[in-house]
Amino acid sequence: MPLSGPTQASSARNLKRLFLLRNLMIAGVLLALLVIHFIADLTLPLAQLLLITGSLGLVNVWTWQRIRSEVHIRDEEFFIQLTADVLALTGVLYFTGGATNPFAWIFLIPLIIAATVLSTRATWLMAALTTSCYSLLMFFYRPLAEGAHMHHDDNFTQHVFGMWFGFVLSAALIAWFVVGMANTLRKRDQMLAEAREQALRDEQLVALGTLATGAAHELGTPLATMAIVTRELERADVSEAMKRKLSILRDQVGRCKQALSVISASAGEARAESGSLIRVEHFLNKVIGEWQSQRLQADIEMQLDGGPASAQIVDEYTLHQSLINLLNNAADVSAEPLVFKSSWQQDQLEIDILDRGPGLHPNTLASLEQQKTSQKEYGMGLGLFLTHATIQRLGGNIALFDREGGGTCTRIQLPLATFS
Repeated sequence: MPLSGPTQASSARNLKRLFLLRNLMIAGVLLALLVIHFIADLTLPLAQLLLITGSLGLVNVWTWQRIRSEVHIRDEEFFIQLTADVLALTGVLYFTGGATNPFAWIFLIPLIIAATVLSTRATWLMAALTTSCYSLLMFFYRPLAEGAHMHHDDNFTQHVFGMWFGFVLSAALIAWFVVGMANTLRKRDQMLAEAREQALRDEQLVALGTLATGAAHELGTPLATMAIVTRELERADVSEAMKRKLSILRDQVGRCKQALSVISASAGEARAESGSLIRVEHFLNKVIGEWQSQRLQADIEMQLDGGPASAQIVDEYTLHQSLINLLNNAADVSAEPLVFKSSWQQDQLEIDILDRGPGLHPNTLASLEQQKTSQKEYGMGLGLFLTHATIQRLGGNIALFDREGGGTCTRIQLPLATFS
């Protein structure tokens, strides 16, 4: 799934902080070289150290270009950036005393950054890299001129080993505990984001419910008038063809009145979702029958794989309407007959609605979880949103993905009634 705007902004901010931290590191190295070489009068391999510092500066120039381009920074790229810092630090320490350098603890900084913003796997890789570099610097390094004699001092050797052991222990603790705490914070942020999205969906549903109740009240009178006029015309002296058309019109008015009665009932004492339990196979056949009575010209291939005969589902009107809406969406774009596949266990029903339409547009895939609309050229765009809200309220979910060979597969999973 494409990352949202806040996630992209967060990755850019993290890279900007790393850019600033690297600038401080470069300035610190240059200042240390100035003090040690010219003030402390110690001989250092300036050419090699300046080459390493200059290379790190070039990396930072490239990093600044990445920040200005406002592209999404992947975790892999961020890990490579940290790796460049670790390798540069290793080179600097190699020419300035190796593990005997009191600034060897700086290896912990890229590890802490990785533990904060990267995955567990990347953090353990960074811990392994920094520990390996630190360990190699215990045996391979160029000692400082004034401290060369210390290399053979047993007490100092034990001190260096203690520093190394403390670093390894700190690296393990950071990789273990800090990553755990960072993951907890990420999960908390994800739960808060999901709660905010759910609250927004609930607000939309409440607003739609209020509008629907008002519309039901306003449309009741004209529909009743249409029903009366239609019955009077049917009793009049008209042709059989006209009577058939009037019968179709009366049925459509009846459907509208039924839909409005459900809307009105949902706002009162009789809840629309208070349906009865029926067998799953009977429920599916009932839904398909209702849909075919509305789409007389549409073809559909039923593939009921079956399941336990005792499995039951709540026969709810809003669920019927949700499935019919999905079937209508598929039929509107499919040039071939639809395929309706279903299978169920004792506690779950799975339905696949397969069409041969144009498939899912990349923009639709990116916004599907945000908008839950069908992106039709006509209509209000509320069908898929309300369908998803209904199925989610019943404990199910909807997934849309491209079908092999072209088209879309709409997969619906619904919980079934269970008995203890």
